[in-house]
Amino acid sequence: MSKTQPARGMRDFLPADVRKRNYVINIIREVYESYGFEPLETPAVENLETLTGKYGEEGGQLMFKILRRGESLDLTAGERGLTDLALRYDLTVPLARVVANYRNELPRFFKRYQIQPVWRADRPARGRFREFYQCDVDAIGSGSMLVEAEQIAAVAEILNRLGFKDFTIRINDRELLDAMMEVSSIDKAMRPQVLGAIDKLDKIGVEGVTKELLGLGIPEGNIEHILFKITNKDFLADPGQNEIHKFSADRFTANNQMLDFFRESFKVYPDENPGKILAGKAIERLREIISLTGNLSCKDYIKFDPSLARGLSYYTGAIFEINVPDLAGSLGGGGRYDGLIGMFGKEQIPACGFSLGLERILVVMDERGMFPPELRSSSADVLVTVWNAETAGESLRLAGELRQAGLRVLVYPEPDKFGKQFKYAAAVGVRFVAVLGESELADNTVTIKNMATGEQQTVGRSRISDFGFRIVD
Repeated sequence: MSKTQPARGMRDFLPADVRKRNYVINIIREVYESYGFEPLETPAVENLETLTGKYGEEGGQLMFKILRRGESLDLTAGERGLTDLALRYDLTVPLARVVANYRNELPRFFKRYQIQPVWRADRPARGRFREFYQCDVDAIGSGSMLVEAEQIAAVAEILNRLGFKDFTIRINDRELLDAMMEVSSIDKAMRPQVLGAIDKLDKIGVEGVTKELLGLGIPEGNIEHILFKITNKDFLADPGQNEIHKFSADRFTANNQMLDFFRESFKVYPDENPGKILAGKAIERLREIISLTGNLSCKDYIKFDPSLARGLSYYTGAIFEINVPDLAGSLGGGGRYDGLIGMFGKEQIPACGFSLGLERILVVMDERGMFPPELRSSSADVLVTVWNAETAGESLRLAGELRQAGLRVLVYPEPDKFGKQFKYAAAVGVRFVAVLGESELADNTVTIKNMATGEQQTVGRSRISDFGFRIVD
């Protein structure tokens, strides 16, 4: 007997699930479009060479690769002899390919949103699946920090409209992380792996990251130095007394204070030190983002966090991540990737994007009971009964009249006792039942039953479209 469960890490979505997903997606789409982002879709399958080398070592291991089709496999040619395609790993690399391919057909500044599934051979967990949707916005063609500020504002507005009030948008800069690795004497060849380990800091803690870095052969002293910097230890007002500096309760002010303290921590290095130079540029970019959002409501959610790393290797500047207290991991993230599009052509084009993880948003909203009550009901407003085979056509005609009036109508699929038809309406959550029985057909009327209250009211067919089917008791 065949298995009835979907493949591990994949899911079926029943009607109630789809209604919730559509509710969230519609809000995301509305907000993105209100900011001038245009829709884009790309294939589920990409050439393997398109995706290879864009995500770092760990990302490359999580790709779903597809065996060559209709031809003999060359077992002597390694991976190239076995596979040439892969399922889409994210939406950013396909976007970079599209921009490089259609550069002459796209505007100079191209803003797009994309809501599609991606696939990763990850270990399934709460809020983590092997097939999941990403909801991306990206701006192509500008290196201005206004791009980052606007994307932060857009995702904050989405989360507010969904009912989130306790989220934090952490921000950092890849060049600041590179600066910290430089002054910590981390070998350049090892930095992508070090960033991958630091990205797990909130999951495995300092001890786990230290163990992983030691396993990579990083000297213990270098590890202590880099972790000392990224875990805010430089913010101690008086290390001798071990008292943490008290920053302003206002997020906007606190972020600027933290950036000031971080800049001070690099003053011990010579002005020509590459790490000091990188840190200076990165801190100014972060300060500009914070300044640009200073008059927007999203400023209350932004937090500078020097430990934020983001695991993907294509980031080049500012990076972001959204967190809520009751979820390990993030609701979304992104950043600037000015070098990615150039990997598909000769032209280096600046780009920045932010991605929301639909599945994790749905998990948190479900657990918190954040969905509107009407999403739990049927997708129909009214059920039309069928008295017998001879009157089925009249039931269909009534259903058509109600649909013309803007109602969502479900017709019972066969003649049956009215008691069974009422029971079915209750089971699927339909609020009203339009009864077409023998007397109603004779009198050219319809009896409306409110399934929530049990009340019934008979009205003339000519007045049926005026009946308040969406009245809430």
